[in-house]
This record gives sequence, C-alpha cells and structure tokens, in this order.
Amino acid sequence: MSKTLPILPMRSGVLFPGVSLPIAAARPPTLRAIEAALRDSEHRVFVVSQREDKDEVLPEGLYTFGTIASVSSVQRGLGGVRLVLEGLERGIALRVTPQDGYLVATVSPATEQQPLDAKDPSFVALHREVRERAAELAGKRGVSDEAVEQMLEKISDPGRLADLVAGYLEAPVAERQPLLEALAIEDRLRRVLILVQRQLDVMSAQEDIQSKVKEELGGRQREAYLREQMRAIQKELGDGGEGDDEAMKELKTKLDALPLPADARKEVTREWSRLARIGRESMESQVIRTYLETIAELPWGVRTDEHLDVQEAAKILAEDHFGLGDVKDRVLEFLSVYQLSKTNEGKANKGRILLFSGPPGVGKTSIAKSIARAMGRKYVRISLGGARDEADIRGHRRTYIGALPGRVLQGMKQAGSKNPVFLLDEIDKLGVSHQGDPASALLEVLDPAQNDSFTDHYLGVPFDLSEVLFIATANFLQNIPGPLLDRMEVVDFSGYTEVEKLNIAKHYLVPRQTVDNGLVPDQLTLTDDAIREVITGYTREAGVRQLERELGRLARKVTRKIAAREIERSTLDRTDVRPLLGRPRVHPEKANRVDQIGMATGMYYTPAGGDIMFVEAAPMRGKGDLILTGQLGDVMKESARAAWTFARANADWLSIDDRVFERDIHVHVPAGAIPKDGPSAGIAMATAMVSALSGRPARHDVAVTGEITLSGRVLPIGGLKEKVLGAVRAGITHIVIPRDNEADLDDLPQDVRDRLVISPVDTLGQALAITLRDTTLQNGRLLFGVLGGGEERQLAH
Repeated sequence: MSKTLPILPMRSGVLFPGVSLPIAAARPPTLRAIEAALRDSEHRVFVVSQREDKDEVLPEGLYTFGTIASVSSVQRGLGGVRLVLEGLERGIALRVTPQDGYLVATVSPATEQQPLDAKDPSFVALHREVRERAAELAGKRGVSDEAVEQMLEKISDPGRLADLVAGYLEAPVAERQPLLEALAIEDRLRRVLILVQRQLDVMSAQEDIQSKVKEELGGRQREAYLREQMRAIQKELGDGGEGDDEAMKELKTKLDALPLPADARKEVTREWSRLARIGRESMESQVIRTYLETIAELPWGVRTDEHLDVQEAAKILAEDHFGLGDVKDRVLEFLSVYQLSKTNEGKANKGRILLFSGPPGVGKTSIAKSIARAMGRKYVRISLGGARDEADIRGHRRTYIGALPGRVLQGMKQAGSKNPVFLLDEIDKLGVSHQGDPASALLEVLDPAQNDSFTDHYLGVPFDLSEVLFIATANFLQNIPGPLLDRMEVVDFSGYTEVEKLNIAKHYLVPRQTVDNGLVPDQLTLTDDAIREVITGYTREAGVRQLERELGRLARKVTRKIAAREIERSTLDRTDVRPLLGRPRVHPEKANRVDQIGMATGMYYTPAGGDIMFVEAAPMRGKGDLILTGQLGDVMKESARAAWTFARANADWLSIDDRVFERDIHVHVPAGAIPKDGPSAGIAMATAMVSALSGRPARHDVAVTGEITLSGRVLPIGGLKEKVLGAVRAGITHIVIPRDNEADLDDLPQDVRDRLVISPVDTLGQALAITLRDTTLQNGRLLFGVLGGGEERQLAH
C-alpha cells in the first residue's frame, strides 16, 4: 500500500532499515520536510540519497530506492536542526513532486526475497562468515568484544544482520546504495561480505605501513647514535669534523660581537643553548642554525658614513634628471631639514616618509637612486606589486617549514647597513587575501614613532628601522588605504612636456641607447625634428619609457646597417623616421579646423598624460529625452544632466525656442570603447548643448574644462597642467579654465603660457561668451548677435 511522505535527501550517506542515524540538517527544503513530518502523528519521512553532492535537490538527482524512517530526538539550533532517523523498511519512490518548498514522494514498501531454503549449508555458511567478518572489523575499529557479542546475539535474522553491517560500513554512496536496493537477502549478504573483507584488507595494509614506519624511525635513531659515535671516533683520530666545528665557532664569534639589544641578546643566548643541547643531527638544529645565521647577517650596528651636502645633492639631481623642478625643490628641502637636524641635534630628525606619486616612466624610482647617491647611503629596492600576504612584510613564524624573514628585513640584510635609502616600489599595487593585509603590516614600518622596534614574525625580536630613509612610489593614490597614506608625504610627479621630452632624449636617452646598442657616439645623430617625430607619432605617455624603446629601435636599425657595412655613420632627420619605424601608431586628437554647431572641445587627463576630447550634441525628433553615449561614467552623466537643466531653465536668455525641448537631444563623446568619467567636462557639455539647441557654432580653437552647477557656477578641477599640455599638443590656442584654478597655471612652463590665451571664468555665462561665436559679455549680461541680422538677445548672469 503506497503512501505520500516528505523526502529527506542525504548528501553522503545511506540509511538502512533497523539502523539509527543522527544527522544535522540546515538546507531550507530539508527543514521544511522535517517540519511537515513532525506535523504528522507518525513522524514519517522518506530518506533517500542524492546521486551527487549538490545544494539544490531536484527529483532527477535522487535515487529511486530509499528507506521509510521515523524522526525522533529533534533539537533546534541557530544553524539548523539535529535529529535521529530510525530506519523502518525499504521503499520505492513511484512519483516525486515539489510541494510547499520541499519534495514529497509517493512511496511503495519494497518486499524482501527470502532464501528458498534457510537451512541450506551454503546459505548458513554465508550467514556465519558475515557475522565473523563483521565481528573482526568491529574489533579492529576498537569496539570491545563484549559489545560486539551482545549486539550480534540480538540479531538472528540474516536480512537484519546485512542491513546493520551495511549501515556502519565506510564506503561511498555509490557502493552502499546497491546494498539497499538488493531485495534478495542472499545477494545482499554476499555484497556486504565483499565490502567488509575489502575494509579488513585496507586496515591490514595500514597496520603494515605503520609497522614499517616505526621500524624506519627506530633505524634513524640508531643511525644518529652510530653517527655520533663515529664523530667521536673521528675526533679522537683527528680525522674530519673540524670544518663544521670551525663554522660554528665563527658563528658564535659573530653573534658575540653584535651590538644586540637586551631582548635580542636574550633570545640569541636561549637559541644557542638549545642548539648545543639537542645536537646537530636533530632536524630542528638546522632551523635554529639558520635563524642564528640570519641574525648574524643583519646590520645591527653597521652604518654607512654620510657625506650629505645640499649643494652637491642639487648638482647630482640636475645631472641625473632634466626638468622636475618642483620635485627637486621638495627633495632638496627634505634633505636640508635632514642635514641641519643631524648637525644641530647630533642625530637625524625622524621626518615624514616620502611618497612619489605620478604616471609611469616620469623618474620616481631613479630620483630615489639619486637621493641615495647624494647622501652617500646604500640603496635597496623591494617591489610590492602583487604582494597579497602579510608574511611578505612581516615574515613567517619559525614554526612553519621553510620560514623566512619578510621583505623588509631581507632588504636590510641585502643593504648591509642600518641606514640605507629603502625604496618601496609600487605601494599602490598591494593586494588583500585571506592570508592578511600587507598594507596594514606596513603601518608599523612607515610610522617614525613605531619603527624603531619593528618586530618581524621570523626574527621574534625588535629591529630598529628608525635610521632608514623610506621612499615609496605609486601611480594611483586612491588605491592606497587612508591610514597608510596618512603616514607619508606626497610628492607629485606630473608628465613631461614635449620640450622636456626632447631635452631628456637629447641628453640622456639617445646617448644611452647609442652605447647599449654597440655604437660609439659619433655613429648615430638624431636631429631635434627626428626626436619630435618619434615623440608625437610613436609614443603616447606622460613619461619617457616608450620613447626610450622607440629610440632603441632606431639605434638597432642603424647598428644593423653599420654591421652590414652599408654605412659608416648615420644622421637621422624627420623624414628618416618613418622608413625605419614604420607608420605612426599613435593618432592623438587634433583641433578642428572650422567652427561647428553642437561640437565643443573639452580636455581630460589620464596617467598617460593629457589630451583633448570632443563633445557632440544633436537634437532630433522625440519626447524631450536626454540620450548619453560614449561609455560615460556616473559623474559625467550627472554633468550632462546639469547642463541640460541649465539650458532648459535659461532658454529665453539663450535664444533657444521652447519647442526645441520637446525633441530629444543626443550627447555623444567619441572614442566609445574607452570608459570616461569625471566632473571636469561640465562646461564642454553645456557648450555643445547650447550650441546645438540655439543653432550657434562653437569655436574650434577654444578648449574648456571645469565643473558646473545648476545655477551656472564654475567649480575647480584637477590635473590642469596635464590637460593644458595635451591641448597645446593638439593645436589649441585658447583655454577656458575655472578661476579657482588660476594658481595652477604657475606649474606650466613659461614657453607654454606664452603660446596660449587663457581665460579664467567664474560662471557658465562667462564661459559661453567665449566658446560660442558672435557672443559677447556686457554689464554682466550675455549678448547674442543673431546670424544674418542685427537683432540681439540677452542672458543675465
């Protein structure tokens, strides 16, 4: 007689009739099924195993055969339910359907097939063999003989015996499920016997392996004893063993001579005593010896003699780097404070740690080298790019196999000095993982108030880092955690102008590439026009790394011709660059040649440098919607909506017909594959929209930058120097900037300022008076001259 029962799926077990099984349940469908069973008076469920261990249970993922069981001893907790299942009888699921968030099955009890002759000798022998092998397996698992005998005496039925043994076998579901589906008792006994015998064989093999391991360990101890005896004999004979003893004596001498702090001296003494006590053949002796050797190699009292002179430092910085005036001034100020504080107080002042921030290739790392040369200190660099483990900074504890000190102490060991210039390169590329946050570990290293007692996990004793001059480099400040950034003083590196790149190439890059490619200086000469062609047509960067690679390509081309005896020397001009390097691979934006309606020129800045961008606006039939395309970020979209609202609110003053706003306007920023964001395109967005809606052309020679508000105020932006340099490269002659950014113009080279007309503005009305053709500002009001007539309109602003 079939019955409908809630299904309780099991991931990795099989419940047999006559067996009690405690389980824990946490999956919501399973909990619902249990609650449904408890509402029934008999507390019945259909326990069936899953074919695969998955969280989601589907009807096709369950076996057909299962066990009808009763639920008892239910204990509810925060994580789920604990209960005991008592197997009653086998069942076959005729149909499985979902109901109220769990599965229910129409179950028909399965009838067992009894043996034809229960007294048949072969069947009796099989029954007896299963009982004996089961008792043997229980004994090997640690069950007492009395408990086994009592349990087996209670079971005389062969089918129940097979189910009981199968319920306690350690086997996967795929092997135990056939035992549940075996309705013939004789077949079930045979299958159970095979699994029991297999587990007995495995346990016997484990015992043999354990016995061999014990013998091997005993043999190693005997070998160690014999080796110690042999060493004593060799010592008596004066034959061998002296080299190792000499090394230990040398290590002891080094350790005794170190000016260690009290804590470190105490730890060294304790570890040396352990090493002497446990003997050299112990596995731990090598760990202790490596630790003591690491301590001996660290510069506890070794300092490099400094010869810091600010004038000499200025000369070295000028020799090594062209431009970077602001950076050099900040570095020289830092060195001046360091020099005077050491002179007046007898020791260096614990100043702030420097952080060099800027685009790739602008000289951050090389400036750090120059500082070390100017101070006469050792220079050591570690790269933190991709470091994801706190142990990279603090080291591993000695309890781990293969433990090592962190990168900071390894760098100190490499420097061999207590006061090196220590460069932490790419500090903004630190990662985070489940093994800890290396940025948090750096907080102690870069805090002058704490790093005099930096404790590495491997070393286990404080090490003084207060005399180290730490310098960090980064490309993106926003990637550095706030507490870490607060411990450093930021020195901004901006991109080079074309004039600066030309001078760097002439004085540094071309001579270096000439020598690196096997030429002598007079065999390769590049004119200024040739270098400019390489800069503008083959590189697009704020620094000079790609420029040096392209100059290296030119040098290799010339080297090949000289090696082939085609020429003896070469002077390259602008026209010679393309035949050697191929077609230009960089196509920067160029200023428009004519005014256009609905097209304004903006400016943007990336780590590769500044450039111009075009903002296009076009009205079209629609319902008055604003459409934005070009992979714009959220902030840039908000700027466009602010410009749209400003245009609608001031339509009368802008000579815009109100009926225009019943149409859609589409704003697009070209280079659609490149994501763009930031507030500085506000003026450009407003200029393009007002131009398109009023029908007035925007000036092609004017580039704009600035954030706008709904009331028309113009707010300051960042990266002005790079943006202006990019606009100059594109052929722009007139720049509109926020008035609050006027002070940033001091960062521009004088030759760039002389080539530009720069118009600071406070309001959007002032900006539109410049960016739109035939527009003037008079008495705080914009006057629009109508094209083709003398009529004028006004915008009060």
